[in-house]
Amino acid sequence: MTFLRAVPTVFCAALIGAALSPNVKADEWNQKTVVTFSGPVETPGVHIKGWAVLPAGTYVFKLLGSPSDRHIVQIFNQDETVLYTTVLAIPNYRLRATGKTVITFRERPVGQPEALRAWFYPGKNFGQEFVYPKEVAVELAKETNTPVLYTPAIVAEEPVAAVEELKLAPVQAVSPAGEDVEIAQVVTPPPAAEIEIAQTQTLPKTASPMPLIGLFGLLALGAAFTLKFVRARA
Repeated sequence: MTFLRAVPTVFCAALIGAALSPNVKADEWNQKTVVTFSGPVETPGVHIKGWAVLPAGTYVFKLLGSPSDRHIVQIFNQDETVLYTTVLAIPNYRLRATGKTVITFRERPVGQPEALRAWFYPGKNFGQEFVYPKEVAVELAKETNTPVLYTPAIVAEEPVAAVEELKLAPVQAVSPAGEDVEIAQVVTPPPAAEIEIAQTQTLPKTASPMPLIGLFGLLALGAAFTLKFVRARA
């Protein structure tokens, strides 16, 4: 009888676990990362006016969650109540993934803030290489003597409209001489095998865990009525 009384508790625990598991998956899907900068950092994208350069502090990076070959990254304050910038990025590939977040910068002359370059989520070979507006990219390419990704598109300042426009914005690369060059000079394309694996692991944007949670609920409810009947008969 003790076993029978414990079974409903087990079903309830399973139901609670099913309800909480989507939150864990969500963090993995949007690659939420908390980052602390020790100094000012220049960011690309669409900013709140006056916030193109983020002061030293703690911020949250999140992937908007697009299954396409490009991504939209959003940078928030620590408690995610303020969206500072929305950034267009394209995949960059690294041969060895690490267990820690890796953020790279473009070093600039003394007295100027470092410029954000790329973000790699822990355990991922694919990272986000950030795309700058053309005029900023030309300046960065000259200062750092390396090619920089840019978009010639003029993007709306309103965040929702900006996201839709960034998804369609063309991406190019500019050399230190101010000439367009191949994007491959900036980012490393992934091997074909890695692309196939990534595509098979991509989750559809419309996928929802609610049907599965409902099924667990019905099973738990049915089990409870069954056990109640068995105990009554006993």
